[in-house]
Amino acid sequence: MGETILRMHGIQKYFPGVHALDNAQLEVRSGEVLALIGENGAGKSTLMKILTGVYTKDDGVIEYFGEQIEINSPKDAQDRGISIVHQELNLMQDLTVAENIFIGREPSKGLFLDKAKQNQMAQELLDSLHLHISPTTVVKRLTVAKQQMVEIAKSLSFNNTKVLIMDEPSAALTESEIEDLFVFIRRLKATGVGIIYISHRMDELKEITDRITVMRDGQYVDTVDTASTPMEEIVKMMVGRTIYEEPKSQSNVAPDAPVILECEGLVSDDVKNVSFKLKKGEILGFAGLMGAGRTETMRLVCGADKRDAGTIKVNGKEVKIHSPKDAVAAGIGYLSEDRKRFGLCLGLSVADNTAMAALDSLSGPIFVSDKKIEARAQEYVDKIRTKTPSVKTLVRSLSGGNQQKVVISKWLLRDCDILIFDEPTRGIDVGAKSEIYKLMNQLAAEGKSIIMISSELPELLRMSDRIMVMCEGRVTGELDIAEATQENIMTFATKREVG
Repeated sequence: MGETILRMHGIQKYFPGVHALDNAQLEVRSGEVLALIGENGAGKSTLMKILTGVYTKDDGVIEYFGEQIEINSPKDAQDRGISIVHQELNLMQDLTVAENIFIGREPSKGLFLDKAKQNQMAQELLDSLHLHISPTTVVKRLTVAKQQMVEIAKSLSFNNTKVLIMDEPSAALTESEIEDLFVFIRRLKATGVGIIYISHRMDELKEITDRITVMRDGQYVDTVDTASTPMEEIVKMMVGRTIYEEPKSQSNVAPDAPVILECEGLVSDDVKNVSFKLKKGEILGFAGLMGAGRTETMRLVCGADKRDAGTIKVNGKEVKIHSPKDAVAAGIGYLSEDRKRFGLCLGLSVADNTAMAALDSLSGPIFVSDKKIEARAQEYVDKIRTKTPSVKTLVRSLSGGNQQKVVISKWLLRDCDILIFDEPTRGIDVGAKSEIYKLMNQLAAEGKSIIMISSELPELLRMSDRIMVMCEGRVTGELDIAEATQENIMTFATKREVG
């Protein structure tokens, strides 16, 4: 690691009724990967928006290469060599790689766009980054990982980037794609770029970062060397308490527990003859690599996709599920992995989102009762400890963990006995994860039955009573939690045919 490129200290930021940043600070050195971590709401995003010119600070100092500066706009930040790669990619899917990289800055020849030069400039940039991507490829044809690389290349095309902010860059990547990303980051830091790496995946930090800066409640906590600091200590700094979740050693479900859901021979374009049973009070994990067919299977169960064959039984009786409405009527609630797109209406309140699946029970013959909706929503805010100023607060203003709690409240109010959790803790910090785990265990203890899809093997081993493993649309293994390990799960997850 080299010289200090960037220092932010004494940073203050106020919003109406909220002291978002209180004396926050950050230091980035040349050729290092600095992790910036903290729970949702810790102030990470606000600090980065100040650094990239989206927000203006209310007080404090920003020093860049030893000179005190003011950053007044995103263009100002880019012109100074400070770029950001957002968690949600901002690429134009129907444009080429070159067109995306230089959009708004296209080279021209007289009155016309010089596409040949644009492609050449893009190729030179991609070659310099050792990226084997054609500049003429339409972006939607690339994998998510390669789109991520294009987004990074775009950021680096602005005026010789010296500081690159990467916000949850691995959130949507497979394990092999993450390895490719890390190879790329190591090459990048070797050129002297300082990288700020924001992630909720604690296991990544040891592998890719040099130092870790921790924030909590808008304040700076500490900066530590990654190699010499135990992860348990870092987690405690983040949340102000010790969190340790042991893997489950044995199932909590009685052998004679009744089967509440039975799926037999489910078939679609992406699902190949999948069968499984779910018992009352059980947490059934579904493991597999990206594209294994786990989400596709659950979309058949909840009627979101057309089923070509197979039967679904609830409490021993076959049910006809042709739509999500049929699934809800059968007592099945589905919590999508993309909660913002499929689970919530971000422009509506906590109360309206909570009541959405149970409006028929909260309505009179003509009118919906707002008072009844707000009262029932408050019950679930209190029950599962959702952090929100009020039930009238818009859901978009809540943290990821609390948004997830609103989705759970929606299905609890509907009184669904079967809950399908698809990646329940994706994009959620370690403290909120612990709360979601406790809530899921509490629901199972109360007799709810849960299917949990997760790409995090430690999460599956911590939560599941039994684990089904899929590969290429088929079930390739079934493991009782007492015999499940990361190694044998991965063996089944890469097994193309049932043995």
